[in-house]
Formats: sequence, C-alpha cells, structure tokens
Amino acid sequence: MTLEILTSDALGAVKHGFFTRKGGASSGVFAGLNCGQGSSDQAEIVAINRARVADAMGVAPDALIGVHQIHSATAVAVDAPQTEKPRADGIVTATPGIALSVLTADCQPVLFSDPHAGVIGAAHAGWRGALDGILQSTVAAMVDLGASAQNITAVIGPTISQRAYEVGPEFLDTFLNEDPEFARFFANGDGDRLMFDLPGFGLNRLHAAGVGHAEWTRHCSFSDPDRFYSYRRTTHAKEADYGRMIAAITL
Repeated sequence: MTLEILTSDALGAVKHGFFTRKGGASSGVFAGLNCGQGSSDQAEIVAINRARVADAMGVAPDALIGVHQIHSATAVAVDAPQTEKPRADGIVTATPGIALSVLTADCQPVLFSDPHAGVIGAAHAGWRGALDGILQSTVAAMVDLGASAQNITAVIGPTISQRAYEVGPEFLDTFLNEDPEFARFFANGDGDRLMFDLPGFGLNRLHAAGVGHAEWTRHCSFSDPDRFYSYRRTTHAKEADYGRMIAAITL
C-alpha cells in the first residue's frame, strides 16, 4: 500500500510530511506504518517502516533522526546522524541531508521551518511538554542556529482534538496554576469532566514564541482509526499496545 503523507502549503517547498498509518508493514494492533522503536512491535518490521519513511524523505535510513522523547522542554541541535538518541522533545538543524523526526499517537507533532535562514525543527508536544515550554525551546534552538522567529512557520499535524480529549478538574488546576488565562482552552464536559483543546493551546504557545505563522492541519488522531494511531483510543479499547506515527522534515 502506498504511504499517505499529509503536507502543509504553509511550509512551502521544504520537504516534510506527517505520515499516517497507511502503507506500512506492521500487523495486528500496529497494522500499518508503525515507526515506534519503543513499541512492542517486531523491531525488524519497524525498521522496514522507518526505511520507507526515509526513502520518501529522500535520505538514508540512518539520516532519519529522532530523539528519545521524555515529555520535556528540552530541544537539541544536530548536524549528523546520532549513535544514541538524545533525551529531548525538540530537534533542530541547519544541515542538509538529514531528516528530523518525532513520533506521536495523540500528542502534537510540530514541524518548523525558516526558509530564509535554512533552519528547520521538529517537536513532540504533549500537554506536559507544551505547558513546560517545548515549543518555545524549539524556536529558541532554531534562533541559535541563525533563524529569525518571525520568519519561522510552524505546523501542528494530527493530534487529539478537543472533542475527544476529556480531562478531570485536577488537570485544569495544573494549567490554571501556571496562568488563569489558560482556562479558555477548556470546555465543559459531563459532570466534573472538561474537554481540553491541545492544538489550540499549542497554537497559543507558538504565537507566544513569536513565530511568524502557525497552523494546525485539523486532523484528529483519536477520531480516525483507519489513518491514525491513538494512545487514548487504545487505552479505551484496552489493547496491549499502540503504534506511533512519524512526522519528518528535511532541508
């Protein structure tokens, strides 16, 4: 099956893609393009999937670079394939020939580009990382490489939408303790439940970081099981594990 690669016109000619689960070699609960090396899927099958992504991005398999994601506010710069993944959630480069990547299954995959400076970035932004500042950190790391914040375009790919993201009052309190204005990213649900707008919050944090343009592709990972993996959907279904989607960008 052919790979399905979602792109954004806002990122212009910079080669990038938010890959769906279509076109992969995995089976069972992972059926499709599972690129998660931390999943319990067969390692050799995940390697095949990742090689297909690398080929689509026009780079060698070892030049498809990611990070060991830890829901942090840490962003790192790279200029060559890594022997060991750095523990971080943002990754930036000004080096052609390598593709930056992040893995998600409801969290926000965010791709960044300053075409004028020739600097790109990628970030994994769940609620914790977004609240702690991973998007601002990724922009700052790009600026350190010569980018200008106002020239950066940032695009959020498939992520869980507000209509599918139910949380409790203690979750709301965590945000209000940071800034009472964050209440606007929550809507009332059933009983004491609330619905959290993760991509709306991500866009807010990107604008706070000073990027020139930010948008969301408006794909909900939870609501479309044929195209996207979802940690929350897997949890509701009481499945043993879940696949991870990959988003990538290269100069």
